[in-house]
This record gives sequence, structure tokens and C-alpha cells, in this order.
Amino acid sequence: MFLTNSDLTFAPLWERFFAGHADRFNVYVHADPAVRLRLPPTPSFRGRFVAAKPTRRGDPSLIAAARRLLVAALLDDPANAYFALLSQHCVPLHSFPRLYEALFPPKAAHHHRLPSYIEVLAGEPQMPARYVARGDDAMLPEVPFDRFRIGSQFFTLARRHAVLVVRERRLWRKFREPCLPESQDSCYPEEHYFPTLLDMADPAGCTRYTLTRVNWTDSFEGHPHTYAAPEVSPRLIAELRQSNSSTYEHMFARKFAPDCLGPLMAIADTVIFKD
Repeated sequence: MFLTNSDLTFAPLWERFFAGHADRFNVYVHADPAVRLRLPPTPSFRGRFVAAKPTRRGDPSLIAAARRLLVAALLDDPANAYFALLSQHCVPLHSFPRLYEALFPPKAAHHHRLPSYIEVLAGEPQMPARYVARGDDAMLPEVPFDRFRIGSQFFTLARRHAVLVVRERRLWRKFREPCLPESQDSCYPEEHYFPTLLDMADPAGCTRYTLTRVNWTDSFEGHPHTYAAPEVSPRLIAELRQSNSSTYEHMFARKFAPDCLGPLMAIADTVIFKD
């Protein structure tokens, strides 16, 4: 599921990632209608755009857009078992078969409940200011501070959790409220709603980490590091795959500038999709 407000520059790379696996995935795109986009003519993206509304960073509209994508994907195909939210700046770090094996381990028991790969953090230094961004008691009683969570807005949800999100109303009524004018710099509901909801509803069903790697070194105005073409190399791909745990690798990465397409395509078959 792609949530975008600019061109899908990396569509050719994703097409190469998807090639030969048409029976194992579906693409859904929420493209901000307020922006004129050049729609990719590639097969996997053609006709896969869902009904969309304008979005804005640090605004509940991003939560609503993700929910809209989940609704479309749930209704479109009952066989959709996982729902990965990505941006136009995301790229794959492994081949499709490697991703599929990571999500559906061949040795997993038949009754095994699929986990959701979503970052869930507590105790981060910015959380007190974000919790009161709508007012000191605005989140009560539904969300006491000790249940408030933060995490990346990009996740991979199991179907049962996708259903939970689209049916949920209680917390959504809180997170959709606007932040106070003086708290706009602490207003990022898209980084709190999903981890808070899932940690309340099914903490044991979440890995508490995301499969999407992001580099916050040299971040600017809340944006992560943006990789440029000269930085793309086999070494970078290897570094982005690594996690802080020996139990998993990152499957996707962001944030890549449009000029990275050429260098990424040049190493796609020999590095990225060679597992």
C-alpha cells in the first residue's frame, strides 16, 4: 500500500521486485488529489488507485489515508494476509521471495498467528509534549499517558489487525482532534495512533519493530536523512538490511531521492534482489 503526495518515481524498481509473483500480491495507492501526479504506466500500478483525500504531514489526514488504504485492500481480496504501508520514497532491500519467506516462515505451525511488524516504543523524550498537544487532559480517559506509544508510521499489519484498525472508533475520535496552535511542532498523530491502538489491543501480536529502515542521522525539521544518487552502493544496501537484532532484517528502506532510481536499477539484480 503506497501513501504518496508526489510521483511514484521508484515504480520501475518495484515492478522488477514484483515480476513473476503476480499471484501473491496486490498494489493499492492513495495519491493526494491536491497534487498533480504523473501516474506510473507500469502493470502493477495501473488501475490500483483508491479514492483519496488530501493529506498533510503532522495531521490526522495521514491516519485517515492509511485507514482508507486498509479498507480498500481488505474488501478487494479476502486472500490479502499482510498489509504493508509504504511511501513514494521507499525501496525494497530484498527480493520478493525473501520477503515472502520472512512473512510466512516455511517451518511455522499451521495454526501460527501471523504477527504485525509495527514499531511500538514508550518512554521516548518527546512523548510528554506530544501527549498534551491537544490539551493536558484531552486524551483521557481513553488514552492515559502510560498507554501512549510512538512508532514509525510505516508498518506491515496482519489481516486481523488491519480489520481492527478500520473498525476502531474509540481512539480515533481522540487522535483526529486538532492540536493546539502552540503545540503544532509536537503534533504527529500518524506516529502515535497505530502503535497505541495495537499495543492496547494485542501487544503480544506485535513484533514492536518495523521492517522499514530509516536513517535519522542529519535529520532536518523532522524529516529523516534523504539518500542521494552518489550514496547508493552495494555497501549501503547491506547496511540498510541490518537491524539491531539477529532475528530479523529490514525489508524496505527510506528515504530516497528521485535521482536514486538509476543507481538502484543498476544494482537491482546483482545486489538488491540477490539474496
